[in-house]
Amino acid sequence: MTQTRGPGPGITAPLAYRPFRALVTGRVLMLFGNGMASVALAFAVLDVTGSLAQVGLVVGARSAANVSLLLLGGVLADRLPRALVIQGACVLAALSQGLLALALLTGTASLALMVALSLLNGAAAAANLPAVAALTPQTVPHALLRQANALAGIARQLGMFTGMSAGGVAVGLLGPGWAIGADAVMFAAAGVAFLFLRVPSTAVPGGNGVLRDLLEGWSEFVARPWVWIIVLQFMVVNAGWSAATSVLGPGIADAAFGRTVWGLLMATNSVGLLVGGVLAARWQPQRALFYGTALVTVQTLPFFVLAAPSPAVPLLFAAMFVAGAAVEQFSVAWEVSVQENVPPELLSRVYSYDALGSFVAMPVGQVAIGPVAEAIGPGRSLLVVAALTLAATLAAVCARSVRSLRRR
Repeated sequence: MTQTRGPGPGITAPLAYRPFRALVTGRVLMLFGNGMASVALAFAVLDVTGSLAQVGLVVGARSAANVSLLLLGGVLADRLPRALVIQGACVLAALSQGLLALALLTGTASLALMVALSLLNGAAAAANLPAVAALTPQTVPHALLRQANALAGIARQLGMFTGMSAGGVAVGLLGPGWAIGADAVMFAAAGVAFLFLRVPSTAVPGGNGVLRDLLEGWSEFVARPWVWIIVLQFMVVNAGWSAATSVLGPGIADAAFGRTVWGLLMATNSVGLLVGGVLAARWQPQRALFYGTALVTVQTLPFFVLAAPSPAVPLLFAAMFVAGAAVEQFSVAWEVSVQENVPPELLSRVYSYDALGSFVAMPVGQVAIGPVAEAIGPGRSLLVVAALTLAATLAAVCARSVRSLRRR
C-alpha cells in the first residue's frame, strides 16, 4: 500500500515569512494583469485583422521570443540577484503592454506593431520566469516547500481568475485596449512589490562564460530522466492548451456564445486550479509526480465539449473547472520535485531548460492551428489536440522514473 503524508503545517504557514509575502504579492499583481490581457489579446487582433491565422501569429510571436531567450534568462537569474532580474522584467513588460494599449485605444494598432510588442513582452517573460520559479525555496524553510508552492499556485490562480473575470467584462463593455492597459499598470505595481523581496543571494559570479553556464545547467537537466520525460510531455500538452485557448476557443466563442462567456470560462479554469492547489497543500501521495502526471489527462475534457457543433455552456464550465483542479495537482508535485532534487545555485538554469522544452512548441501550435482550423474546422482541430495530449501523457506515466519518484 502506498504511504502518504498528511497535512503537516497549515497552508498559510509560509505567509509568516516576509520574502514569501512579497513574492506572492508581486506574482498576483502580474497575473491579474495577464489574466485580463490573455482574454483581450485575441479579441484585439480579431478586431484589427478579422483573421484567426493572424491571432495565432501575434500570440505565437510572444511565445517565440519567450522560448528563444529562456536559456539566457536562466543564466541571468543564476548570475544576478533574482529579485533584481524580475524587477527589470516587470519594467519591460509594463512598457510593452502600455504601448500596445495606447495603440489600440487610439486606433493606430497594426499587425506589425502588435507582433513587435508581443516579441518585447515575450522577452520580458523569458527573464521573469526562471527567476520567479527559483525564488520560492529561498523564501521559506524546506519543510514548507509543499505548502509554499501550493499557496503560490492558489495566489497565481486567484490573480488569473479575477483578472480573466475583469478582462471578460472589460472586453465586452469597454474593448480590449482597456484590459491590456490594466496589464501594464499591474506589471508596474508588481515591480514595486518586488522591491520588498530580500533574500540571501545565490548568484554565481559570471567568470565561466555563458556557454559554460548553459552546459552546466544542461548536465543537471538530463541527469534525471523524470525531468526531461515530463518536459517532453508538456511540449505537447502546453502547445495544445495554448492553441485551444488562445486561438480556437476565442473563435468558437465569437460564433457561439460570446466574448464575455469565454472570459468567464477561462476564469472558471483558474478557480479549478485554485481549488486544486488547496487540495494539494492538504494532501498528496508520496508518489505525487506520478499521481499528478496521470491527472493531466483530465485537461482534455474541455476540448471534447468545445468541439461539439453547439457547445453546452454549463457542461463547458464544469469541464474547465475539473480540468483546472486536476492539473494543479501536477503543478505542485512538479515544483516540489524539482526544488527538492536540484541544487539552488543551478535551479534557474534547470527551470529555463524546463520552460524551453515545455514551451518550445507553443508558438508552432499557436501559429499552425489557425490554418488547420480553417482547413478542417475548429471542432475537428480540437479533437486532434485532445488526442495528442492524451498520447503524450500516457507515454509519460509509463516511464519508470516518473512512477517511482517519491517526495522527501
